[in-house]
Parts: sequence; C-alpha cells; structure tokens
Amino acid sequence: MSKVLTEKDYADAARSLKCEVEAVKAVAKVESRGAGFLPDGQVKILYEPHIFGRYTGYKFSKTHPDLSRTSWSRTAYGAGGQHQHNKLARAVVLDREAALMSCSWGAFQVMGFNWKVCGYKSLQAFINDMYTAAGQLRAFVGYVKGRSLADELQRRDWAGFALGYNGPGYKENQYDTKMANEYNRLTRR
Repeated sequence: MSKVLTEKDYADAARSLKCEVEAVKAVAKVESRGAGFLPDGQVKILYEPHIFGRYTGYKFSKTHPDLSRTSWSRTAYGAGGQHQHNKLARAVVLDREAALMSCSWGAFQVMGFNWKVCGYKSLQAFINDMYTAAGQLRAFVGYVKGRSLADELQRRDWAGFALGYNGPGYKENQYDTKMANEYNRLTRR
C-alpha cells in the first residue's frame, strides 16, 4: 500500500476531473503541504472539536472542552502530528462515528463527514481508503465531483473552488491565493 502518489495517479485524477495535473497538485500542496502521511507513516489528520460537538449534540463540551466545542477556534487545534491522533483516539472512546467524521484526512484534507459525498458506501470504507495515497486521491476526486467543483478547477477559479472546498473561511486563510500561487509555481506562469 503506497503512501506516495505517482505522476500517473495525478494524471488519472486530472483526467477524471478534466483539469490540469498542476491544479490537483496545487490543492494537495495547500491542504497538506503535499503529504498525506506523517513522517512516522500515520495518516495526516486534523481533528475539528467544533464538528465533534455538532455531531454529539455538544454533550461532551463541558467535560472534554479540548475535544468538543460549540464553535470553531484556531486555538482548539493544538499541536499537529501525533497530538491530533491522540485527540482522535480520546474522542473515539466517547463516540467513534462522530470522532471519525470530525477529522480532515490525508493529502487533500477531506472531512470524514463527507464520506457519502465522496461516493463511499460507509464511513468505514472512507476511513480504510485514507490509509493509502491512492485512496486519499480517490476521496478527493469523489468530493470534487460530488460537490460539483470540477468546473472551478478547470477554469482555475481559485476563489470559487476554495469557497466550495474550504467553506466561507477560505478568505481568512487565503486558500484561493495560496492555490493560485502554487499553481503558478508549478506551471511557472
């Protein structure tokens, strides 16, 4: 099970989305610095306490404020890497399904709650696919198609793509600008 995407993988995804390979690579670079796995081989994740709160009716927000929140806060993330897996493991004990849906996964940081949009038959099938680079790319392609965002990638409408992919907070994080810059770097335009 490969943890690295090949040029053929990127080309196949771009063909499926009818966009340029560099557009797909730009998204991966901005979402996860281009890597879907941590140096120790674990899947790169970002645990979102406000999502866990939403899926559990906020019943853990008082007893586990680092795992469940009523609103988004950048400070709620804490450290990256293994710290994120530790938070996920603790949340799984409270509510496994909500915990798995509350993480963004892999090179393209697709949220677990999007498993249906990505075309998976179950949350577990989605999670299983996150343990290979090809599976992470498959989820990305499924998400882009499921959310009808391929045309934004084709036109390189980075603001439109970032809005659909990252939500309205994309401006604050400059996802559109970062993707455009990365695309331009890759194409040397």
